Amino acid sequence: MKKLILAEKPSVARDIGRILNANEKKKNYLEGKNYIITWALGHLLGLKMPEDLNKKWEKWQLETLPMLPKFIGIKPLPKTRGQLKTIESLVKRKDINEIVIATDAGREGELVARWILQYVHANKKVTRLWISSQTDKAVKQGFKELKPAEKYDNLYESALARATADWLVGLNVTRALTVKYQDNLSAGRVQTPTLALVRRQEEKIEKFMPQKYYRIALRIGKQTAYMKQKNIYAIKERDEAEKKKRHLDNFKGQIKDINSKIKREPAPLLYDLTELQREANKRYGYSAKKTLSLVQSLYEIHKVVSYPRTDSRYLSNDIKATLMERLQAIRKYDSRAEEAIKNKAKVILKKVFNDSKVTDHHALIPTEQVPNYSKFSADEQKIYNLIVSRFLGIFAQPYTVEELRVVVTFDKDEFIFVGKKVLDYGWKNKDAAEEVVLNLKKDTAVSPNFTVEEKLTTPPAPLTEAGLLAQMEKFGLGTPATRAEIIEKLVKSELMERTGHALRVTPKGKQLLNLVNKELVSPKLTAKWEKQLEDIAHGKMKSQKFIGDIKNDTKRLVSEVKNSKEDYKDFSLTKKRCPECNSFLKVRKTRDGEIYVCSNPECNYRRRKDAKVSNHRCPQCHRKMLIVEGKNGKYFRCKYDGTTEKMTVGKKSKKMTKHEERRLLKKINQDDEPQESPLALALKAAMGKNE
Repeated sequence: MKKLILAEKPSVARDIGRILNANEKKKNYLEGKNYIITWALGHLLGLKMPEDLNKKWEKWQLETLPMLPKFIGIKPLPKTRGQLKTIESLVKRKDINEIVIATDAGREGELVARWILQYVHANKKVTRLWISSQTDKAVKQGFKELKPAEKYDNLYESALARATADWLVGLNVTRALTVKYQDNLSAGRVQTPTLALVRRQEEKIEKFMPQKYYRIALRIGKQTAYMKQKNIYAIKERDEAEKKKRHLDNFKGQIKDINSKIKREPAPLLYDLTELQREANKRYGYSAKKTLSLVQSLYEIHKVVSYPRTDSRYLSNDIKATLMERLQAIRKYDSRAEEAIKNKAKVILKKVFNDSKVTDHHALIPTEQVPNYSKFSADEQKIYNLIVSRFLGIFAQPYTVEELRVVVTFDKDEFIFVGKKVLDYGWKNKDAAEEVVLNLKKDTAVSPNFTVEEKLTTPPAPLTEAGLLAQMEKFGLGTPATRAEIIEKLVKSELMERTGHALRVTPKGKQLLNLVNKELVSPKLTAKWEKQLEDIAHGKMKSQKFIGDIKNDTKRLVSEVKNSKEDYKDFSLTKKRCPECNSFLKVRKTRDGEIYVCSNPECNYRRRKDAKVSNHRCPQCHRKMLIVEGKNGKYFRCKYDGTTEKMTVGKKSKKMTKHEERRLLKKINQDDEPQESPLALALKAAMGKNE
């Protein structure tokens, strides 16, 4: 008899097949003596849409809201039936007596597998592979310690409750807003309060009024100190500051006190996913999504880091036995590993081991796999550097400095100089700029050398992606696995945009926050929901109670949208007229640039806002020509000399190029949240309705 293994992606299935000697390739699965391995492609199924449940819900109208089905059910996502049919036929094979769930060891991975097994009516024994790294050793050990699937029932219930809540809140509120205000307005239980966090910071900046203030500085040699004040903004007028300076000029200063203090700064805790995303954004400007993709690649393809979608910065005590092997793997990568090996992998940061603070997965650390650096991309190298460096920090001594405080008095006023001498760099890299040398001795007279400095109060800084991730974590919005996708959804739906390293709410986003119920805007309600989902995952709450509360919240949220008296202005509406129905045209952003679409829901007219630049060269000036749409179709036109040429449409090769194949596999292996989430489908439907 054989075991059927269900992996989340083809790439993972191939690796498991290699490890378990199931290498015989079949259509959509691999087979060996003891195992058959098949795969999903991320999510193969999703919750049914409103029109699948009730014909009255097919048309978007306020009268049918809220939609509160007793049971939603699941259906195949587009282009997944072939893989589902394969899995179904394998499940029914008589030589298979056990099914092993080997999807990602997390909430969404559990949902992927359970929905598939539910859809194909699997009625055989089901076990669970639960591992924190993809190395050969971890996989082999995991198969020796397969867990009963029932152990993860609560995790599945939590995942299902999350999907159902997103369906109820996302689809209902999005439909209500879109129909009432005749624009694509998407709202959700997590994305709306996330948007509000960015807007709240913007409001602080908008309300900020810069104010002048003055400070009196004392210079001794190359060192400068400011007069000690209870309130550094207290002196508002230059005359007052100059008067104070003239008074101090009449005195000789005295070095009154010199205090020395030893300060020790232990290494920081290890990375969880959110902390890694924040660090990568600060250092390299990476988006949360890009960092997730890179660390997923290091985990899944290179197998050099542990499970990335973790919410813990701690290690469980059973990891202690693996530390030496992990250090051996990176000894050629970082010289600090050799030092840790000489010290027999002695951990200095002992608080990092805490079983009570490790839930499904421990912190992000290197695996026992020796990395092949030549196969890393430059971006993967940077992320790996961060993880390795943070890991090595737990074996290093604290960063230790001697801090010197020198108090200089003029009359009754004090000026405090601070010096610093590094005694042990410990876990930090050596940096000469860290030290500040003070050559001052007690009871020495100091000549007055004052200046008055004019300063301006500075506004709060706009939120960067790193700052937003910290805020989302603080208020319990989303999980480490979902936060990157939430940010991307806000950008794609044109509610938020990136401006350099900062995030900005668009005019459309600002209006949305005024139109939606204030409870949905506040992070408190969503944080409560996320806490309840965690309680469901740990068996502390029943999912039925949670869904009941969500339905009541949905009723209230929809009702308030219906009864709202707020006005809405569609900033995408232009003064250009549709050539087919004479309605106004709207501007829509797409991956291929901006396009004009008709604002009339019954009209399908669309065209590019600006002509697309092609790679086709002008026969006269040899510069790139534009692709222009006319009455008789598309043609090339040179914007420099007006030359036009017909476009000849050749037959495209049916065979996929290697570049296209790599791009498709990369897309499949992205391991994001389900692409066809209820909110994504609602947004897609809304856009289709208005385009």
